[in-house]
Amino acid sequence: MSVLQKIAFFQRQRSELPNQELARELAQTRDQGDIQEIADNLWNREPNVRSDCLKVLYELGYLEPELIAGYADDFLKLLTDRNNRLVWGAMIALSTIASLQAERLFPYVGTIQKIMGEGSVITNDAGMKTLCRLAAHTDEYRRQILPFLFERLSLARPVDAPRYAEIILPCITPAEKTEFTAILETWMRSAQGSRLTRLRKVLQQVGNLR
Repeated sequence: MSVLQKIAFFQRQRSELPNQELARELAQTRDQGDIQEIADNLWNREPNVRSDCLKVLYELGYLEPELIAGYADDFLKLLTDRNNRLVWGAMIALSTIASLQAERLFPYVGTIQKIMGEGSVITNDAGMKTLCRLAAHTDEYRRQILPFLFERLSLARPVDAPRYAEIILPCITPAEKTEFTAILETWMRSAQGSRLTRLRKVLQQVGNLR
């Protein structure tokens, strides 16, 4: 059976389970031919096949990102697709490979930022993760990317602020500690309940940076 026949569309299932199972299978077999077949069908004429294949690839990216790192150009191209499901799926895929493909993706930071400005909550979360992982690659990348991430955190909806802070935390170094802390403390003045607890936890971890 062709590996493509295992995706949800051809299994006639609305559940994502077949796609997740296929991703786990590919993570075990590491069959480049099968992975290539799935990647080729990111451009299938049937929209549901495209979205299923993208789902397989980003689920594979969660497990074994090196197996999909070579498809960075495909994911970048999908960021401008008219189908929003493909846009946020592509951004998730990029977030899984950003650490491996930082030099390839860095020239597209502006594009990623633009797509985030127009995108869904999922697109924004994945975009934040992508940019943060790029920022962690070099000091130069960090200097160029962190101002945008700090601005997103500062202007976030209250419900998003703790999550954004948690996403940004891994790419913070002692050099950015003061600025990041100031933004967190501003948010803590109005936060309550679980949001305040999460912000306090991030602030405590920032305080431990040396």
